[in-house]
Amino acid sequence: MDKVDFQLGPAAGTKRIVVAMSGGVDSSVVAALAHATGAETIGVTLQLYDHGEAVGRAGSCCAGRDIRDARAVCDRLGIAHYVFDHETRFRTQVVDAFADDYLAGRTPIPCVQCNMGPKFTDLLALARDLGADCLATGHYVRRIEGQHGAELHRGADPARDQSYFLFATTQAQLDYLRFPLGALPKTRVREIAAEIGLGVAAKPDSQDICFVPDGDYAGLVKKLRPGIDTTGDIVDLAGAKMGEHRGLIHFTVGQRRGLEIGGTPEPLYVVRLEPETRRVVVGPRAALAVGAARIERMNWLGGDFMGPLTAKVRSMAKPVPARLVGDRVVFDAPEYGVAPGQAAVLYAEERVLGGGWIAATEAARIAA
Repeated sequence: MDKVDFQLGPAAGTKRIVVAMSGGVDSSVVAALAHATGAETIGVTLQLYDHGEAVGRAGSCCAGRDIRDARAVCDRLGIAHYVFDHETRFRTQVVDAFADDYLAGRTPIPCVQCNMGPKFTDLLALARDLGADCLATGHYVRRIEGQHGAELHRGADPARDQSYFLFATTQAQLDYLRFPLGALPKTRVREIAAEIGLGVAAKPDSQDICFVPDGDYAGLVKKLRPGIDTTGDIVDLAGAKMGEHRGLIHFTVGQRRGLEIGGTPEPLYVVRLEPETRRVVVGPRAALAVGAARIERMNWLGGDFMGPLTAKVRSMAKPVPARLVGDRVVFDAPEYGVAPGQAAVLYAEERVLGGGWIAATEAARIAA
């Protein structure tokens, strides 16, 4: 099995590692790697939102089946496993915020909110209460000791990199966290699980937000906020009515499908959402071009870094050249599909400098 340095400091003294366990293959392998170091290893699972149990579908990090899988792995490794109920906090900080963002015309990223709250804040507190030297997770990012302390870097496997979702990690959290999978490809992680006989070696990855395993975001929002979502007009950039919609929660900036508007000379996209007037504003792709984005609640990990940087504005987007000017991210070239509620994450090559939440966008000036 691969050897991982958990950077626990001098060898003298008792060492203890707490592992955040979701019941999936990634966190299970982290537990095995931690146990292999000889340190006392404790698995901890947060009971957050048991949607997977309710709908009878696996793949949710909060489902009852996943908790059972995590416990089975700990039993196989011979380590302790604890489950803590944080469902109320998760609902308030993540699920309710998700619904409110959609109703406000924003495009939320609940995975970041979860990392900021229940996962890192709560789990770190639990790990410290248990006397652990560090908290290890299965995220595909790298923690590298730099000249001025721990740095957060992209995962070595570009297809698995999760750094976009961890931009809000504070320096104090980063000092305590460990990410042993950051240098490994997913194929090797599954091989390790199979080599040591873990039952989750072939378990499928979760594909959707854990509390919306069927992908029906609008349906969940309607259940959480019944009667709030209402119909409205679809208008062009000049405000002329082109059709009607069945609720803002069915649309996000950059969306093309579902508008049900025919007979236009070119495809139309959602350019912005106006919750005050309940209007969906549509236009050609050129209208999606953004020159800058104003960000708020910036979390900075870059120290006194002043060099060239890139910005990533969606989880699946590629980082593009940009500049940070005050509270604005200014793109070197027009960027498309930039939506309020998403995050702008800043990089210096592979290193995460930090990021913030997109509050508003500025249209790019494109020469005719």
